[in-house]
Amino acid sequence: MSPPAAALALLENVDCSAFPHKGMVGQSEWSEHFPECAGTSQSPVDVVTTQTKYDPALTPLTPLGYSQHGNRPFTLYNNGHTAVIELPDWMSLSGLPWLFSAVQMHLHWGNGGPNSGGSEHTINGQSAEAELHVVHYNSELYPNVSAAMTQRDGLAVLGILIVTGEETNPGFNNIINYLSRVRHANQKVFIPAFDVQSLLPEDLGRYYRYNGSLTTPPCYQSVIWTLFHERVQISKAQLLKMETVLYSSKATDPDRMLLQDNYRATQPLNHRAVFASFTAESGKELTSGEVTAIVVGVMCGCVGLAVIVRFIIKTIRFFTLLRHETVAVNSSTSSWDVLTNNRPAPMQRMKEPEKAKGKQQEMALNCTSQAEKREERPAPQAKP
Repeated sequence: MSPPAAALALLENVDCSAFPHKGMVGQSEWSEHFPECAGTSQSPVDVVTTQTKYDPALTPLTPLGYSQHGNRPFTLYNNGHTAVIELPDWMSLSGLPWLFSAVQMHLHWGNGGPNSGGSEHTINGQSAEAELHVVHYNSELYPNVSAAMTQRDGLAVLGILIVTGEETNPGFNNIINYLSRVRHANQKVFIPAFDVQSLLPEDLGRYYRYNGSLTTPPCYQSVIWTLFHERVQISKAQLLKMETVLYSSKATDPDRMLLQDNYRATQPLNHRAVFASFTAESGKELTSGEVTAIVVGVMCGCVGLAVIVRFIIKTIRFFTLLRHETVAVNSSTSSWDVLTNNRPAPMQRMKEPEKAKGKQQEMALNCTSQAEKREERPAPQAKP
């Protein structure tokens, strides 16, 4: 067996019937057989969004070759713990410090009960119904996954939270429709290749990043985790198939055991920091009530703005019209009136005949006065 195949077998073929997630031998006892399961950098974790640190250096991830599946079929495998899809090595992931090549992807889910959980990671204590993991190894620093899986920077895993809704997700049908062919542990089947990117969320730019581990034994603390903020939706019928079709027991076992609750409980964060590629404001999710309130508020705001704008326009028109009327009235009266009022009052002109008559009367009076003066003088006496 080649080193990559051996490492893949180690990732997939740990006897999970001996180390179940829930059962007689619980998760708390994993460390007795795999010491790293008791390490201080274990996964999964609960992401408390208020305690994340924004890192602007976290750029959107770019899947390479995810949609170029070619004619080579994929291998679907029931390893007794989950359903594993082996991926071709030409699929890779950029946007990390190194180039990582794809190895496999697998799913985690619950049991269909109320509030049973299903996802491994949680956000603010809230779990999703299921979770998809896409595993890659550092092909830039290490020759194969066997050499990379024990190194601190050896693996990179994408975590996609899955929720249920009314619509069927055609991408996930490429897996779910073939689960009945690997009902029992250790069964394998070839399935048609498909676009793996159709399983990812549309927004690959908003995510959480932290250093952690594999979530199953041997629990190597060698994983750079990327947990996407956006959830992916599948239908309730698709989730039901995931929860009820597979068995963790082999076909030869006398008792069949449904493969359910194959998720690990969240682990202490300890000294680690969880980084976010986005700010808390940009990544805040709104409830349906909040969305409705925002829509109603925006509509009311638009109506109020329209009323205010109309009032302002009417006010401007009113004062414009009033100013025009005032100017028109002033221009027709004021300038002439000012000239007329400032002009001195005209002197009355005397008629010419009246002037001549007055002169004649004045001359007559003068003559009379002179005659009277001569009469008043005494007569001169004659000399002896």
